[in-house]
Amino acid sequence: MVRYCNGVTPKGKTVSKNINKLLKQAQRLQSQMVQAQNELTKKTFEGTAGGNMVTVTMNGGGDCTGISINPEVVVPDDVEMLEDLILAAFKNAQEKVKEQSNAAMGGLTSGMDLGALGLAP
Repeated sequence: MVRYCNGVTPKGKTVSKNINKLLKQAQRLQSQMVQAQNELTKKTFEGTAGGNMVTVTMNGGGDCTGISINPEVVVPDDVEMLEDLILAAFKNAQEKVKEQSNAAMGGLTSGMDLGALGLAP
């Protein structure tokens, strides 16, 4: 445990300066994350199943914007198969949105100086 005497860290920096620096980084990060999320929402992702027999279109916000079903896959006696294909295509589209979101957000936090409080070795 590190104890501060009169607000000065072991490296000689004042705690308030370090906190202000960290807060500014957090504000920039928040702004960048909002911007990245807005850009992601504008993108379209497609998930497919059954050899592209079922396609689900989704925006980056995770909203389903369309479903396309090839008539060849519609078998009245096997509705469960069609349901499974729709669900699989939906999950595939969700995975693509999640991957893109993780890539966009992960890059933002990599540059943040978490040692700004003077606690880093």
